[in-house]
Amino acid sequence: MSTTSDHRAVLSEWFNYCQLDNAQLHTFDDQGYLVIGPMLTDAGLHRMRDDCMAAWQAEKDEFKVDGTWLENALLTNIHHHSDCVRQYYFSGPLVDVATQVIGPNIKAATTQLTFKMRGNTQSFGWHQDNAYGELDPYNAISCLTALDNADLENGCLWLVPGSHKEGQVEYEHSIEDKKEHRDIEMDVDESRAVPMPLKAGYSLFFHCHMLHKSEGNKSKERDRRILFMRYADADAVEVYNNRQPRVGRLVRGTTKFDAVRDYEYNMPLW
Repeated sequence: MSTTSDHRAVLSEWFNYCQLDNAQLHTFDDQGYLVIGPMLTDAGLHRMRDDCMAAWQAEKDEFKVDGTWLENALLTNIHHHSDCVRQYYFSGPLVDVATQVIGPNIKAATTQLTFKMRGNTQSFGWHQDNAYGELDPYNAISCLTALDNADLENGCLWLVPGSHKEGQVEYEHSIEDKKEHRDIEMDVDESRAVPMPLKAGYSLFFHCHMLHKSEGNKSKERDRRILFMRYADADAVEVYNNRQPRVGRLVRGTTKFDAVRDYEYNMPLW
């Protein structure tokens, strides 16, 4: 994907590009996760917050005590609502990370805004992201970029270092379950779990088999907004969907699937 010099200047104003070194790549292979950043500049963080909140307010109602996770804390396809998010998703620094970890042929598979506003004490139980959308090959990565400082009080992520080495945990989650947004909960030895506080503008990325969860936001003064993006091999297929290709914009390299090559190809970045 090419950009004009003006576009490159804007991207450099918003995003911090980087390459992982050998030590970081070893840590990811061994532990299954890595924190890097800041990936957003101050200007990029402010723009991302403004865009995401405008989208949230346009699409979502007020917090409901008896509401579902989807109703209260999730806005899917956030890249449909923001030029800045689209640039970050399709052309930003996480794409470079994905090519180092996954390989040269990469597609953008998922975007969400997960917004635990103050007072939302709903938790999200232990799971693997690949259980909610099992992709083969099993090398997809999830990338969480914090728009607020995330810590124990306002519901930061917890994960089990090294759990990715245990592979895909058995689960039941059909296409109908996905449509109904039914939760998956997996048994975990919580003595191995560690919290993952994250500074605003920094990113946590982890393997698709990483066991993780998040607690509710117990803060009465602070929200916890996370930009979630998932990247996969350009030829990855959906195991739960008769091995149909997972559609997503091709952001690097090539693919054997026309459906991937054409997906969101003409979506404007600006």
